[in-house]
Amino acid sequence: MLASSNAGKLREINQLIAGLDMVAVPQSDFDVPDADETGLTFVENAILKARHAARLTGLPAIADDSGLEVDALNGAPGIYSSRFAGVDASDADNLQKLLVELKAVPEEQRTARFQCLMVLMAHDEDPTPLICQGSWEGRILRAPQGENGFGYDPVFWVPGERCTSAELSPELKNHLSHRGQALQKLLSALKTTVV
Repeated sequence: MLASSNAGKLREINQLIAGLDMVAVPQSDFDVPDADETGLTFVENAILKARHAARLTGLPAIADDSGLEVDALNGAPGIYSSRFAGVDASDADNLQKLLVELKAVPEEQRTARFQCLMVLMAHDEDPTPLICQGSWEGRILRAPQGENGFGYDPVFWVPGERCTSAELSPELKNHLSHRGQALQKLLSALKTTVV
């Protein structure tokens, strides 16, 4: 079970595990509400979400906490990426706030990275959750480009591909992305772990 109601994350994770004998099912299928993200780090929030879902369902749960770290903003929006412009902010609201915050920042100082911390908890009291991290380096453009992805993808420039994350095919994005990296590490670890 995926401890998330984020349709974009669910779609990406299911694309990544396509071909395996599994499918990620959202916590909403079990009437599990979103957990309060009260942690101060990505890993704390991922553990909170996985523990919450596992406690309410009795099932193993995978959770990720991910976000964008912008160097010129001292790592912001970071763990607050999905609510950068406010608790009920849309992706467009968050993206616009980011562009306003970076308006006066020169190109060479617009470096950023996506971070993903993915956690698997076998049960809600799992003392050794499986924790995997992925990081994806890039920089922030001055205006959105591309129609794919979600969140900050339209302004996240991928230097090696010479386009934004929102201009990548889903397959290539999943190969390169922070979430793809974290999930690949988790799947590799699962081959040697019984859940």
